[in-house]
Amino acid sequence: MTSQLNVDTIVDKAGSGGSNVKMANTSTYVSEGGAKTANNVVQGLAKCWCAFQQAGTQSFRDSLNFSSISDISQGKSSFVFVNNMSNADYATTGMSGEQAGGGNRVMGVAGSSVTPATNTFAIGNWELTNGNTSDDTRLSISVLGDLA
Repeated sequence: MTSQLNVDTIVDKAGSGGSNVKMANTSTYVSEGGAKTANNVVQGLAKCWCAFQQAGTQSFRDSLNFSSISDISQGKSSFVFVNNMSNADYATTGMSGEQAGGGNRVMGVAGSSVTPATNTFAIGNWELTNGNTSDDTRLSISVLGDLA
């Protein structure tokens, strides 16, 4: 027999407003408007993300679950997680951004500089016109996979 709980707000026992809600990986999410449903919502969430700059001093503009960013060389950066991934087979996606002088860029794995591991990975940012690495001022990355 299934049951349904209808509430407007969930709060802690003291009524102070904070709460911890736990869902199993088999939870089902119904999209806005109810058109789509998805199982394993927890697995589909980004475990890490950041907006950062390479030009000048490499730094995060904003981030979730990254403890540090390091400059490997021009156009190449390495990242360390706060909470490790369960294995090194997670997915990363990124976007290059602003750079003086314009031009098109592509971001990818930085090669042998830093082998992806459960606690770290590296990216490279290349100019499409000449293949040179390039420091940009606005870049972003997200990481999908299972946390350890």
